[in-house]
Amino acid sequence: MKYNEVPEFSKRFKKLAKKYRSLPDDLVEFKKVLNGNPLGTGKHFNIITNQENAIIVKARFFSRYLKGSTLRIVYSYRKNLDLIEFLQIYFFEESSLTS
Repeated sequence: MKYNEVPEFSKRFKKLAKKYRSLPDDLVEFKKVLNGNPLGTGKHFNIITNQENAIIVKARFFSRYLKGSTLRIVYSYRKNLDLIEFLQIYFFEESSLTS
């Protein structure tokens, strides 16, 4: 499996990694999960768009540093190229849903 990042993702990830030191290692672990199943398994992965050339997936991204808070990561999977491209990473606050 090959991995790529769009510039916006790289910039945001770098900024978050300065504050939350475990993120680079957490991303390595996330990639291991994707190597086994690029579309993920269970309720923590959600297919947003399923097109012929790419599948867009939103997933919960767990971090050892962020206990309680969670991040979401959006990526595209191109089966024909065996490529995952990370598109976006952001915080998700469940309290915003209950308000």
